[in-house]
Parts: sequence; structure tokens; C-alpha cells
Amino acid sequence: MAMKCHLKMRKLLTPMSKATLTSFEATWVPRINTYLDESLRTVSDRADLTAAIRYSVLAGGKRLRPLLSLAVLATFDCPITAAELRASSALELLHTYSLIHDDLPAMDNDPLRRGKPTSHVKFGEDLAILAGDALQPLAFQWLADSGLTADQIAQLTLGLALAAGPQGMVAGQVADVKSTGQTLALPELQHLHRRKTGALIHYAVLAGAVQANVSAATRAALLDFGDAFGLAFQIYDDILDVTSTPAEMGKATHKDADEHKNTYPGLLGLDGAQQALKTALTSATAALDRAEAASQTKMDLLASFLTYFTN
Repeated sequence: MAMKCHLKMRKLLTPMSKATLTSFEATWVPRINTYLDESLRTVSDRADLTAAIRYSVLAGGKRLRPLLSLAVLATFDCPITAAELRASSALELLHTYSLIHDDLPAMDNDPLRRGKPTSHVKFGEDLAILAGDALQPLAFQWLADSGLTADQIAQLTLGLALAAGPQGMVAGQVADVKSTGQTLALPELQHLHRRKTGALIHYAVLAGAVQANVSAATRAALLDFGDAFGLAFQIYDDILDVTSTPAEMGKATHKDADEHKNTYPGLLGLDGAQQALKTALTSATAALDRAEAASQTKMDLLASFLTYFTN
């Protein structure tokens, strides 16, 4: 059973910097990766399905979403036990399912993901679809048997279903597919990405806030941070698609423009997209200031995640 966390002030030991995020990643990314590796070894009695699941989940990645959940817990000095690690890692399963399906020929038809052949290239389209299908319920299974309190499990299950489903990520993906070749206004593009990309990031912060048992005011401010971060993440990804090479990105670049998809550089120009990124980061910082005032707890670790966009 997870322990209830108590909020308290944390004395600032070091300036907010990239080093703060790097240190946190160095601690937790290996633990998340080890947990995923060990937990997925016997995920199915079908060796081919297990191989396809493990291939995509263990292909690498920043583990940004579970890291955000764990960072909220660390901010409020909450113990991170096997229960919290399992619940946070569940989000990576659902995120990976979305990537497998997003890469399919019927969707983005991407041959590379994280510098490796995508699942349908490696295993065939049929097994790739089924591996994604398996990962989605497995994420909810990991929440259900995580060992968190019943109330936390209920809140996380509902939150993840809303984030991933027909009001969240899937709706955003439909809007993305159906708007290809059209020109969306900026509010429409922002709404699309709040669901397609932002919904799971919103949930990542929500999951940490639920487990940390923060006040309603603190939760609201943290979720505003998550929404601003999610918007910044998408704008930054769009900018990198224009300015980076496939080797740097680990996937094909310039595809969005070639396929006439709606992007921030496409709508605003590169300079306009960079300004939109700055605006989103300003909003994220302001939200953390509100969270700090509401909780009387330093937000330096969460603020360090904004250095992701200075690479």
C-alpha cells in the first residue's frame, strides 16, 4: 500500500539547470528501463507477441512521461516504491502502443522510430497492430495491480482512459489525419495538439499529483504546467522536424511538410514557431510559480524539465 505524502518546504540546494534534469534522468531512466525489461519477459505465452511488445517498449526513448510523474512525487518528498514505479511505467506502455499504431502504413507510414525499424517493418503489420492492442489493456492492468490505494487506482484509471480515448489522444489523432491537406487556424491547431500530444503529458502530471495527495489549488497549477509543457513539446518537435536530420531525430524528418500536415512552422514560419515555443515556456513557468505559492514547496525539479527545450 502506498504511503500518504506530506507536503513540506524543500530548501533550494542548487540552481535550476540542465544538470538537475540530467541527474534525475540518470537515477530514474535506468530504473524504469530495468523495470520494463524484467516485467515484460513473460508478458505473454506467445513468444512472437512477447518479442514484438518488448522490441517497441525497450527500443529506447526519453521515458519523459513516467519521469514527469516521478518528478511530481520527488518534488513533494514522496517515497517512490514498487507501486509508484509500476503505475508510472504503465504510462510508457500506453505511450508505446500509440507510437506503434501511429507508425502504421494507414497512419504516418514511418519506417524508423528511435533510430530502428518500426514495429510493422520488423514484425509485419498484423503483429504490430496486435502488439499495440496488447499494450493498451496491459497499461490498465499495471495500474489495477500496482498496489496503490483503491482511490488512487480509480482516479488514475479514469484519468488515463480520458487522456487516451475518444476525448483525448485518439480524438487528436483523428483530427490530425482528417485535417491533412487543410490549413487549420492557430486555435484549432492548439486544440488538436492538446489532445494528440498533450493529453498523455497532462495525465503524467495528474498521476503524480494524485499519488502525492496535493491540494486542489496545487493540482490545478501543476496541470496548467503540464498543459503548457505538452504544447511546448509539440512545437519543439515540429521545429526539430524542420531543422534536424533523420540521424539526429532517430526518425524521418520533413515528412510533415511533404504530406501537407498542420505544424507550427508551417502555419507561423520558423521564427513564429520559436516565438510560440517561448510563449508556452513562459506559461509553464508561471504555472509552476502558482504551484509553488499554493503548496509552499519548491518546483525546481519540475522547472528543470523546461531545459529539455534548450537542447
